[in-house]
Amino acid sequence: MTSLSIAAPNHRRSDPSPALRLAILVAGGTLSLMAMAAMARGALGLSPTLARAHDVPVWIHLGSVLPALPLGLYVLLVRKGDARHRMLGKLWAGLMAVAALSALALRDLNHGQFSVIHLFVPVTLIGLWRAIAAARAGRIDTHRRVMVGLYLAGLIGAGSFAFMPGRVMGTWLFG
Repeated sequence: MTSLSIAAPNHRRSDPSPALRLAILVAGGTLSLMAMAAMARGALGLSPTLARAHDVPVWIHLGSVLPALPLGLYVLLVRKGDARHRMLGKLWAGLMAVAALSALALRDLNHGQFSVIHLFVPVTLIGLWRAIAAARAGRIDTHRRVMVGLYLAGLIGAGSFAFMPGRVMGTWLFG
C-alpha cells in the first residue's frame, strides 16, 4: 500500500535563476566591499576631505544606501515568503525609499540642477510601489522581477555612479 503525501509548497519557485543569483552576488558583493573600503578610508583619514561629505543629505543618503546593499543581497538570496523575508523586505523597501528621496537633495555636482542619475528616483519609487502591490496581490513572479530589477538598477546601477571621480565615495575609495 502506498501513501499519498501532499508536497510542501515550493518556496523556491520565485527565486532568481542560478545565473542571475550569481550576478546579484557578484555585483552586490563587489559594490558592498567597495563601499566598506571607501567608508573605512574616509573614516581613517586616508582619503581627501570633501566639504560636501559633511552635508546632512549626504549622510542620510549614505545611511540608507549602505545598509540596503548587503540587506538586499541577503533578502534576494535566501528563502522567500516567510515572516523574516517580509520584515526584512519592508526594511529594505524603506531604506530604498529614503535613499531615493534623499537623492533629490544631492545636486551639488550639477550646479544645483538634477542630473541623469536622478532618473533613478522615480524609477525606484514607482518600482517599490509596483513590487509591493504585486506581492499583496499574490503576483509573486512580478514582485520578484521588480525587486531584482530595483536591486540591480536602482541600487547597483545607481550606486556605481557614486564611485565616479568627484563623488564622495569615489574620492574616498580612489583618492
